[in-house]
Parts: sequence; C-alpha cells; structure tokens
Amino acid sequence: MDQEYIGSYDKLESQGFSATFSHLMRNVYLWMALGLVMTGLTAMTVARNDALIYAIMTNRILFWGLMIAELALVVGLSAAINKLSFPVAGLMFALYAVLNGVTMSFIFLAYTASSIAQTFFVTAGTFAAMSAFGFLTKRDLSTVGRVLYMALIGLVIATVANLFFQNSMVMMIANYAGVLIFVGLTAYDTQKIKNMLLVSESQADGDTLGKIALMGSLTLYLDFINLFLYLLRFMGDRK
Repeated sequence: MDQEYIGSYDKLESQGFSATFSHLMRNVYLWMALGLVMTGLTAMTVARNDALIYAIMTNRILFWGLMIAELALVVGLSAAINKLSFPVAGLMFALYAVLNGVTMSFIFLAYTASSIAQTFFVTAGTFAAMSAFGFLTKRDLSTVGRVLYMALIGLVIATVANLFFQNSMVMMIANYAGVLIFVGLTAYDTQKIKNMLLVSESQADGDTLGKIALMGSLTLYLDFINLFLYLLRFMGDRK
C-alpha cells in the first residue's frame, strides 16, 4: 500500500466499521456461499444424469465449449464490471457458478461421496480461519499477495508442462504448492476486499459498492474452489 492509501485506511478503520461496510462484507460472504451452493447442486445433479455425463465426456465441442464459456464469463465480468449493471453482473456470476458445477460434476465419478464431503468441511474450516486472519490482521499482506500470485503463475505453467511429461514428483509438488498458495491467497484477498470497501465506502454510490462486493465474492469463491480441488487430491478416496 502507498502512504496515502494507508492513511485513508487507518482513518476509516479508526472510526469503526460502519453499518454499510458491515452489510457489504456480509454480502461478499453471502454471494460466495450462494455461488458454492449453486455449484455443488449443479455438480450433483449432472453427476446423476448418465446421459448428460456421457455427452460431455464424448463430445469435445461441448466439453471445450463449457470450458471456454467459463473463462469468458470470468474475464468478461472482471473486465466490464464497471460498465455492467449490478443485476447483469450478478447474473453472470450465477451463470459462472452453474457452469463450474457442470465441469466439476466429474469429481463425483472419480471420488467417493464421503471423501468429497469430508474434504469440503476441511476446506471450509481452513478457508474460514484464513479469511478471518486476513480480515483481522493489522499486517499489510500486499507483498505476500504479490509473491503468491507469481507462485500461482509458476504453478499453472508447471501444471500445463506436466500434462506432457506426466512426472509424478512434479505433480505431488504442484499439489502441495497449490494448497499453500490458495491458503495464503484466501487471507490476502480477504484483506484486499476489506480495504477496497473501506476506502470506497465514502467515495462510491451503492451500485458501485455492490459490484465491488460482488467481485470480491467471486475472488473468494475461486480461492475456495481451488483450495477444495487441491485438498481433494490428497484427501479424496478414488472409486
């Protein structure tokens, strides 16, 4: 953070959290939770539909269409959030959560339901602890966040490269790194969202604040989903 930002943040925080800020932070977690519910219900529904699963597995156009649609929604929502109305932005977030549920339905074919449930609760506990730390800590996590995002880029490159080499050691290291990265990003992203809302609260209208909170919920949703998937590789019992 620069000195002006730190000064504004400290001044706002010293005055206590306003009702508006508290409402917006509750909405961040509420929208994130709704996104997770939509993803989970969609995944379970699709996994029970043999015809739909078969169509996704055997139709490459459909499979890659889903993947591209997910990516397009995230990129489009992030890039055009200031131009979109809040209802449209919310609808895009919901659509992304549903599409993510479709692609995640395959975990129910690969892992037992009990191990998926166990991993979910472990993820929820870890996420809650790290998000609380990010919200309550007075330490600036900006430097940590930059390092983690650079590590995330390295993780993506290593994962893609290992698709060709199929090295089990690289895969194991990547899985451990993924857990650590998203545990750290949960704390960093929570603090970033908190700071953005604190600073913007007195400078933006309700619609803009709502969209900032919505983008915050999308960020934490992605942190949760990725942490869950990496933990599942360790804790999941394969069928």
